[in-house]
Amino acid sequence: MNEQPFQVPKLVGALLAFGAGIVDVCTYLGLFGLFVAQVTGSFIFVGAQVLKYAQFSTIHTLALPVFFAAGFGTAFLSALAGKLRTALCWTLGVEMALIAAFLVAGIAGWPFTRPDAPLALTTSMLGIAAMGVQSALVRLLLKEASTNVMTSNTTVLALDVAEWAGAAWRARRRPHDDDAATARHQAGARVARLWPILAAFFAGILFGALAFKVIAFWCALISLAMIGGVLIWALRSAPPT
Repeated sequence: MNEQPFQVPKLVGALLAFGAGIVDVCTYLGLFGLFVAQVTGSFIFVGAQVLKYAQFSTIHTLALPVFFAAGFGTAFLSALAGKLRTALCWTLGVEMALIAAFLVAGIAGWPFTRPDAPLALTTSMLGIAAMGVQSALVRLLLKEASTNVMTSNTTVLALDVAEWAGAAWRARRRPHDDDAATARHQAGARVARLWPILAAFFAGILFGALAFKVIAFWCALISLAMIGGVLIWALRSAPPT
């Protein structure tokens, strides 16, 4: 597979982030506070339940190995595909299939009354797996910032804005300082690529919360449309090698 970076349109990351926000808020509102876009909360929950001798939480405990397995499977499938475009299409196709299954299971089981009910577990793990695939394919194939883990993105954005501000201050004081001008330009470019992802994820959360109140898990159809749009881009524009 070609390891050379290629230009990924900003819209690609924004579409993935918007879709991830919708899936995450669906599970949070419909599946007992579960976050599927990242598993930090599940690590904390599993550790806390041991300390507090709390009741065993199946969905939070299974979230950890399922997310890991989804990332592993994405890397394995990408290696099998060989070519970049093929790997993108295969992994995006897998994510679409997982979100479609998440949608069907969520509709079939809603409203969920117990977190350990079969359809509740199924829906939760499908959402976790879909986000695990997305997290891995973005990092492995697109070489972009995460589209579903906003903690690291927020930290990176803060660092980039601070670097841009410092370089801009130096450039104003020393107009002929080429290093400061270069640093300002590079930091500004990184900020310009990252902020749409955070904004799109937050927009997906807001839109998904409002939609979930009205149509419950049907709002995952929007996530399917987002992934479908990225798949079309991959088929048409991603480099083949």
